[in-house]
Amino acid sequence: MARILNLIRVQLRRDLASCRGVAGQPLRTISCTSRKQAEESDASSVLGKRWKDTAETVIIGGGCVGVSLAYHLAKAGMKDVVLLEKTELTAGSTWHAAGLTTYYHPGINLKKIHYDSIKLYETLEAETGQAVGLHQPGSIRIASTPIRVDEMKYQMTRTHWHVTEQYLIGPEKIQELFPLLNMDKVLAGLYTPGDGHIDPYSLTMALAAGARMYGAQIYNNAPVTSLKPTSDGKWDVQTSHGTIRANCIVNTAGFWAREVGKMIGFEHPTIPVHHQYVVTATIPEVKALKKELAVIRDLEASYYLRQERDGLLFGPYEKMEKMVLQDSWVRDGVPPGFGKELFESDLDRIMEHVEKAMEMVPVLKKADIINIVSGPITYTPDLLPMVGPHCGVRNYWTAIGFGYGIIHAGGIGKFLSEWIMNGEPPYDLIECDPNRYGKWTDVPFMCAKARESYGFNNVVGYPKEERFAGRPTCRTSGVYELLKDKGSMGFHAGWEQPHWFYKPGDDIGYKPSFQRTNWFGPVGRECKLVMEKVGVIDLTPFGKFIVKGKDSHKLLDRLFANTMPKVGMTNISHMLTPSGKVYAEVTITQLALGEFLLVTGSGSELHDLRWIETEVAQGGYDVDITNVTEDIGVLGIAGPNSRKVLQKLTNEDMSEAGFKFLHCKSIQLAGKPVRAIRISYTGELGWELYIDQKDMAAVYLAMMEAGKDEGIDNFGTYAMASLRLEKGFRGWGAEMNCDTNPLEAGLDYFIKLNKPADFIGKAALQEIKAKGLKRKLSYIAVNTDDIDPEGNETVWYNGKVVGNTTSGAYSYSSQQSLAFAYLPLELSTLGQKVEVELLGKKYPANIIQEPLIHTEPTRTRLQKKAQSKA
Repeated sequence: MARILNLIRVQLRRDLASCRGVAGQPLRTISCTSRKQAEESDASSVLGKRWKDTAETVIIGGGCVGVSLAYHLAKAGMKDVVLLEKTELTAGSTWHAAGLTTYYHPGINLKKIHYDSIKLYETLEAETGQAVGLHQPGSIRIASTPIRVDEMKYQMTRTHWHVTEQYLIGPEKIQELFPLLNMDKVLAGLYTPGDGHIDPYSLTMALAAGARMYGAQIYNNAPVTSLKPTSDGKWDVQTSHGTIRANCIVNTAGFWAREVGKMIGFEHPTIPVHHQYVVTATIPEVKALKKELAVIRDLEASYYLRQERDGLLFGPYEKMEKMVLQDSWVRDGVPPGFGKELFESDLDRIMEHVEKAMEMVPVLKKADIINIVSGPITYTPDLLPMVGPHCGVRNYWTAIGFGYGIIHAGGIGKFLSEWIMNGEPPYDLIECDPNRYGKWTDVPFMCAKARESYGFNNVVGYPKEERFAGRPTCRTSGVYELLKDKGSMGFHAGWEQPHWFYKPGDDIGYKPSFQRTNWFGPVGRECKLVMEKVGVIDLTPFGKFIVKGKDSHKLLDRLFANTMPKVGMTNISHMLTPSGKVYAEVTITQLALGEFLLVTGSGSELHDLRWIETEVAQGGYDVDITNVTEDIGVLGIAGPNSRKVLQKLTNEDMSEAGFKFLHCKSIQLAGKPVRAIRISYTGELGWELYIDQKDMAAVYLAMMEAGKDEGIDNFGTYAMASLRLEKGFRGWGAEMNCDTNPLEAGLDYFIKLNKPADFIGKAALQEIKAKGLKRKLSYIAVNTDDIDPEGNETVWYNGKVVGNTTSGAYSYSSQQSLAFAYLPLELSTLGQKVEVELLGKKYPANIIQEPLIHTEPTRTRLQKKAQSKA
């Protein structure tokens, strides 16, 4: 083998040297059907035509994503769409991409993006007359370990309720689809029909042809030099050819995205990485095949491989320590003139993967290499793109950070165009919200996470996955140093937050699994603590805003479907989209007349703030909004003994009569000023304590000391999730999001259709209510063994898919698994039996009365009612 590898190294270097093109760069050999025709078509977009000085939307960047957006906006009827390309279309990452297309995505929402992309690519040639070079031989993700087989079963249950076809297949079927495979280690495969590859250049030119056909203007050689906001929310987009006044601008600039963002003061967390793939000459065994090979992804060896003409193309993802970041571009900017150039290839860096590929596909051992492509692709810290409007500035949108731009382009163009034109996203895609990052996302963090994300490309995707590079960030709460070694920390929007805590004898550390794992017992202990004694939890990652001013009440009445709480009181409220979907869930407290504290989930901070700021600008409200997320720490205290603990530390009356549910007071606690709200997401007696970060540790230590006799201890977010599910509490991002309306989610109590204010989404909800619901959120008990639902599993009835779970957990109080699930109205009655698929097995389940356990305020009320009747 060593001799063979040495010969291959020599051959690769010889072939590479013979393939040098302009400026010593390798030539691209990927097939481009009708490229000559496409280039002639593109020639019409040079700056010989009339320059437009106004536009509805200006798109900055002519890669496949930007051109797709131009196509979709123009096709949807937008009259003035302009795309500005720095040099020529596809320059950047598009032109050298390997062009893989797949329906598969491990997440939920991005499956829709992939689906829309492929469905567009299948019809684009007929629509535009421009060939795209689409091949659809299917693809197989190869499992060569038992844990990989479990991962595929896990992914199957997350796909069955989507429209995409996907199958778990055995070795015999795998060999039929890829007969050149060494089957010695192959256990199973995840097969997706319709997958394949496309020529990126031809795809982009077809999209450009379509964009022009529907009226969009595309200007090549038109780099943007400046972006200036106007007082009415528009933009002056300046180029060397003139200025365009645009209602909306979209940054689709690929690895130039940071430079475009800097023009308006943003440091977008995107960084180019070096990605290499190898192309072989004709291989006789490949040429002799009757049909095209399926694309394979060897997950353990971390590479993809597909047929390229009569040869093969394969691309590896190196480990963290070997992969290369182009971090100098972050520091110094992209070199002037870089566009259709490549990096120097580095064979030694990928030889480990070459060896493994030769072992899995033996014909590679004698294949001649005709090209090695090493080019820049853009990564974000979490590998997901940044798609949508940006917080902090009006009418600035991004579609950047695409590590897989070819498969995302079609679907993202459709998604974003619908959002721009309709004022709301067509479905939930919050994991790609550009506002998930903030000032805490500095360059060292970005580099560490991008390196980790690239190196972890094909690692096993477990539930409740944690990745640790770049942590902690500057976002740590006032009690982080006290807690960091006492439990397992989770990462939430830059913050470190305890998931569960250790005790002597526990199996500690992060040990992911598809079944119950080392945290299962300790979380039960924490649930018991809160139910029977008193527990403390760090809730600092909550997003927190102060809204005040002359129009504050008017603004919030317009934004939220609930009525506004009176001074000193709190409620749960929801922001809806114009079509009546749930955009956000927020806890609102009126601190003083016209001054409100808004609290949202950690992952929704800037997502929600942007929505609020947009309404302020459009409605001309006289308000002041301050983001106090990083200034204020939050401690939750919950359990039957929580009142006793707090009473020891304050002169304020903490009794039932003195401090009622959903009331708020400013108190002194252990000598520190605290804003206390009587509310708890565990459903037990409890308070949320809002404290200046600098005082947080002192208050925490005082509570822990005062609560010794009451059995006080810490609990984490895993226990809180179990407790909230027992109480039937819905969670934003699970039971409610931009895919659901509040009526089907069972949020009727919080939706005040009869309030005078015309809140956003009111008319749509009235129409939905009049027409009646088609599905309903149901509360189900699942008869499992060593596994519990977590959400997004398929629900079956009589052998057919009927719905999906939204969240799930084990109920330690009732000793059973619980889940919420959306089911058709006819299957949502109490006692209805269904099945929930978990790891390839269908478990019996039935709809039960919610909640399983009443909240503490409800229990107290029922107890008083019973006593009054006695």
